[in-house]
Amino acid sequence: MKRAIVLLTLSAMTLTSCGAKKKIAELEAKNKECQDMLNSATVKLNTCLAEKDVMAARIEDLKSSNNQLITTKDQITTLSSKGAENLEKTLESLKEKDLKITRLQDALTRKDSVTIALVTSIKRAVGVNDPDIQVNVEKGVVYISIADKLLFKSGSYQVSDRAKEILGKVAAIVKDKSEFECMVEGHTDNVPIKNPVLQDNWDLSVKRATSIVRILQNDFGIDPKRLVAAGRGEYVPLTGNDTAEGRATNRRTRILVLPKIDQFYDMIEKEMKGQGGK
Repeated sequence: MKRAIVLLTLSAMTLTSCGAKKKIAELEAKNKECQDMLNSATVKLNTCLAEKDVMAARIEDLKSSNNQLITTKDQITTLSSKGAENLEKTLESLKEKDLKITRLQDALTRKDSVTIALVTSIKRAVGVNDPDIQVNVEKGVVYISIADKLLFKSGSYQVSDRAKEILGKVAAIVKDKSEFECMVEGHTDNVPIKNPVLQDNWDLSVKRATSIVRILQNDFGIDPKRLVAAGRGEYVPLTGNDTAEGRATNRRTRILVLPKIDQFYDMIEKEMKGQGGK
């Protein structure tokens, strides 16, 4: 009987021991599965954390880039605004210069118109058909060139009666144009001259010029402040002095009718100031 009980007890203990081992094996398997899942989850978590750090760095880079773009945009906007302002000022300056140039050209055109009208009047008055009297314009100045034989005797600076008639016609026009000055130039050939009164052709050319200036002043009432006497001697010839005809051409007196330079530029300045005030 005792033996049977012992056998039953051993059998129960054996069965119980087998069940516990099976349960332990199942738990160990489950634990391993959980550990594997934990390891896998840990790896994924670490991967996510790493990706998070990368994304955070990218976000910071994007923020920095965005701030730089905003700053650049503001700078470009500022530069564009200043550039537009500078361009506008430059265009305005160019317009002002164009206006000044236009006004100056208008003033020069009016001056040329007056000069041409004066030439026409002088030609009509002195009789331009006379080959010994030439009237022309050079650089806005009216030149009346009178041959020596109409004014003086050879080697003399005494004005002839015929010359006074011609000078009277010129004086009438010059006197009427108060805004013009009158310069008288004496020219000679290169034949030397020397006597108790004249040392050389310089003397002769100057004395001829002063003789005509005195007539314009004393006989025809030209304001002496408007008159200039100049001698050029033999040094501004029109042609060669190697022939009698050439020397005769070079012996001449030129009367220059020209606007007063200071008045002319005053007119231009007034025109420009008047335009600037509009």
